[in-house]
Amino acid sequence: MLLGAIADDLTGATDLALTLSREGMRTVQVVGVPQEGFDFGDAEAVVLALKSRTLPADEAVSQSLAALACLRTSNVRQVIFKYCSTFDSTPEGNIGPVTDALLAALGEPFTVVCPAFPTNGRTVYRGNLFVGNVLLSESSMKDHPLTPMTDSNLVRLMQAQTHLPVDLINRDVVMRGSAAIREAFARAVVAGTRILVVDAICDDDLRTIGEALADVGLVTGGSGIALGLPENFRRAGVLATRKKTASFAAPAGRAVMLAGSCSQATREQIEATIANGTPTFQIVPLDIASGTLTPENAINWAVAQHAAIPLIYSSADPDVVRFTQNRLGREKAGALIERFLGDVAMALRSRGFSQFVVAGGETSGAVVKALGVSALLIGPEIDPGVPWTLSFGNAKPVALALKSGNFGTIDFFSKAWNLLS
Repeated sequence: MLLGAIADDLTGATDLALTLSREGMRTVQVVGVPQEGFDFGDAEAVVLALKSRTLPADEAVSQSLAALACLRTSNVRQVIFKYCSTFDSTPEGNIGPVTDALLAALGEPFTVVCPAFPTNGRTVYRGNLFVGNVLLSESSMKDHPLTPMTDSNLVRLMQAQTHLPVDLINRDVVMRGSAAIREAFARAVVAGTRILVVDAICDDDLRTIGEALADVGLVTGGSGIALGLPENFRRAGVLATRKKTASFAAPAGRAVMLAGSCSQATREQIEATIANGTPTFQIVPLDIASGTLTPENAINWAVAQHAAIPLIYSSADPDVVRFTQNRLGREKAGALIERFLGDVAMALRSRGFSQFVVAGGETSGAVVKALGVSALLIGPEIDPGVPWTLSFGNAKPVALALKSGNFGTIDFFSKAWNLLS
């Protein structure tokens, strides 16, 4: 194993696995930390998908260290800690504590922080994270129901979560090339700096940074930080140059869309899908809590929709989400939706549904767990960061498109199905 990755949620893991696969690495994505003796086959890169993004820091650290221990049994050469390109966290969040713990376990002198994903509009300049043309704190992420982002400065965000010194390598250095970046690394180590935020505003920046990271044992960031890493292994003569295979055969069966994300992008995709005449079933958490809405209601409705691919969603505007959270509590409201959609997915699978488009990281985690999926093969890309995947190691394979809430164009849902047809 050349690269081993620890991702803090399922859709982020899929995003990273797609990047590595597209860059020519044989990549396997595993859900959770596999049991001892799990066969990774001939994988050159393995991505372990945790569900740790919104856990208390000590639990996230424990899960991440268990994932690291698993990867090290395969003598992994480089480790990536993957989090969202919008740095979904809070001052009490766990990106900093997990980074600290991984640095200590690996005995590495420093690491980088770079969530940039320019293809999806996430860039880092002067240490500030932008979403499109606005600062992170001015984007729709400020209203995220679980990890509202009210600061855009990654140095401040990291320093609030770690006891280790944090500094910035700005784009002036990045533009001078990988040698200049390595020199900045060396100066930081001498100065005692352990965590370095690195600017990146385009894919060329990420490839330059990747080249500079060839001998760095721990890398942290979004999926974009992995763009330049495979080429380092080719230069070292341990990774072959190969064409990515495009074959993908979805299992026969019915199809359904499940959306739990309340991000602006997903809400707009749902609106476009409704406008196209797609039959929809909206889930209201307060109705679940009162017992007036049960999974059987949604299941029976979906089974009855023979003429089209149905959409079942709980996505709502920020004001509605805040009202619901005030009534039920933030954690309970989220758990109700996750359990509901997981139960729906499991029942639909038993009734002949084998193709699922799922929107939202937490929702995707719940659905994959309910379906008993343990590992995924990466298929064709629908939109940047979102491929079709095929489960394996299960008696009944399913095709899954697991979409981060913020990802995808407005016509994502129809585009996904057109790719299978």
